[in-house]
Amino acid sequence: MKTDITKQLIQGLPQHSSPRELLIQVLEASIELVSLPDNDFSWSSWADEDAAKTELELLLDSLRAGALPDKLHIAVLFAPTGPLQELSLSSGWADTFLKVADKFDEAEARLW
Repeated sequence: MKTDITKQLIQGLPQHSSPRELLIQVLEASIELVSLPDNDFSWSSWADEDAAKTELELLLDSLRAGALPDKLHIAVLFAPTGPLQELSLSSGWADTFLKVADKFDEAEARLW
């Protein structure tokens, strides 16, 4: 499984000219993370990888089409005890999640 987007996001590459571009990269990184082998979805609100990817891809498609997703809907995904954090804790990538969530917080502060 490749995590190239996640690595670039955490390293601050590329520099984003818009918060929308940053949020797109955050969602792409999140899709990489939920696609990691051996993820344990038992504590997240998602049944499995497909459910998680579907939700994230719908948000990503919406952004790419020019729409801004509902703030609450997307913020819940990155919130403490939200589905991404729960998945990260049970799957061994909690530190990575916190770095991605920080980038989400940056995009959120600039978008809404």
